[in-house]
Amino acid sequence: MISRRSIVIGLPALLGGCAGNDYRPSLVAPALPYIDPAYERMYAALPNERFPVPAVDLLDVNPDYLRKPVAYTGPERPGTIVVDPTNCYLYLVQQGGNAMRYGVGVGREGFGWNGSAQIKRKAEWPTWTPPGTMIQRQPELEIYANGMPPGPENPLGARAMYLYQGDRDTLYRIHGTIEPNTIGTRVSSGCIRLINQDVIDLYSRVPTGTRVVVLPDMVA
Repeated sequence: MISRRSIVIGLPALLGGCAGNDYRPSLVAPALPYIDPAYERMYAALPNERFPVPAVDLLDVNPDYLRKPVAYTGPERPGTIVVDPTNCYLYLVQQGGNAMRYGVGVGREGFGWNGSAQIKRKAEWPTWTPPGTMIQRQPELEIYANGMPPGPENPLGARAMYLYQGDRDTLYRIHGTIEPNTIGTRVSSGCIRLINQDVIDLYSRVPTGTRVVVLPDMVA
């Protein structure tokens, strides 16, 4: 599929044949990027959510990180989530050597985590409770010690999936974000963030008990 940024058609070549002696390139309007209608539909506004989700401005997101089906040749079984923090991708492994790939934001240096876990809990429009260690680093978050209510400003976004190892909460989440421009970057405190439209899609595809494999980050 062609991304919004992938094709930019310059106008001067199209107008050169009809321009007279007064033609000045500076007066020609810049060409608009091509927008793939499939991506426009994929990242359109979701007005029927509990809190309406706005459409994604696709110019704010590197097109490499938009959701797409890809081939998968790794060892994990269908139904497994594989997170590749080095390249900022999350794969939902599917049948027939395929996967659905999503762009993600990952933990900044010192906040990464890798290993295997299970999704033990899922929540729509979750409450966000910053861990005590985060409050120590950022005392201004003390007001949310008992939880920040769900809503469009909540940093967990529209959905959250909670990662456990056995009965132990790892405190790491796969969740949405209100900042699509952070996809493909290292800004979180270790959690795995997706565009809200993407986390809603992923949430609908995976049940509790889903195995999650987070690969080592070769950059951090």
